[in-house]
Amino acid sequence: MFANMTVGQLHRKLLTELQKIYTASESGIISDWVFEKRLQFNKSDIIKNSKELVGESYVNKIQSDLHRLLEHEPVQYVLEEAWFYKMKLKVNRHVLIPRPETEELVEMVIKQTTDDRRPTTEKQQPTTIIDIGTGSGCIAIALKKYLPNALITAVDISDEALTIAKENALEQKVVIDFKRINFLNDAEWENLQQYHVIISNPPYIPFNEKEKLDKNVAGYEPAVALFVPDDEPLLFYKKIAFFGKNHLARDGKIFVEIHENFAEKVFNLFSTIYFNVEIKKDIYGRNRMITATQFL
Repeated sequence: MFANMTVGQLHRKLLTELQKIYTASESGIISDWVFEKRLQFNKSDIIKNSKELVGESYVNKIQSDLHRLLEHEPVQYVLEEAWFYKMKLKVNRHVLIPRPETEELVEMVIKQTTDDRRPTTEKQQPTTIIDIGTGSGCIAIALKKYLPNALITAVDISDEALTIAKENALEQKVVIDFKRINFLNDAEWENLQQYHVIISNPPYIPFNEKEKLDKNVAGYEPAVALFVPDDEPLLFYKKIAFFGKNHLARDGKIFVEIHENFAEKVFNLFSTIYFNVEIKKDIYGRNRMITATQFL
């Protein structure tokens, strides 16, 4: 199908095939990403080398990529990489693909977490942070890179996810304390300390919404990181709120990503335990995050 093609021909063929299921804009972005990964060619390289024949091994790999992409597999899984907060991270089907909205959550923590906001008696102590449900490690790693003095713990129930997170931390040259924990089991909190920041992008999509999701999400991203029971949409928020009772340091703060349809319910839940609970909107104007500080 792709034999004896030049760089230009192969790029156009990939672009055309992808437009069967993606928009022209999306197809262009994905095609460029595939070429950069497989051939180390950026847009200008594609134009400059458009008449060069592509080697058989590269053609075969790109053809394999296309087959997977046309099955609606996310390009991030096909290429095993995703960008998050100016970092290229390894991802696979055991971890969620990092989202731009989660970058906003990280940005909020970086802006608000400074030593001078801490009580005088604590100023000499490093900021402690826990990332609940770390997945690829994107949140914890980004925070460590921009808050290098912070002591960061990242927990997840999945051994496979923690393997990816550890590889990403090593690649980004940061030290994070990764722990395998079933956060829904309170008994496993015993060895966790107090933290100045509790942050999480937990599962929050009810199973009954699965059919509404894009095929590349519902069909490929890990269900354990996406879904909660239909009758318990606030399951993880209840646990996080309760966890904070004994594990949020004085003047500490909680940052969580939320389902926009449950913003008021999550707000009310945290308001029964904490002062200064706020709903934050993302760049698209959707209710996407909640912060909470201080105990009632």
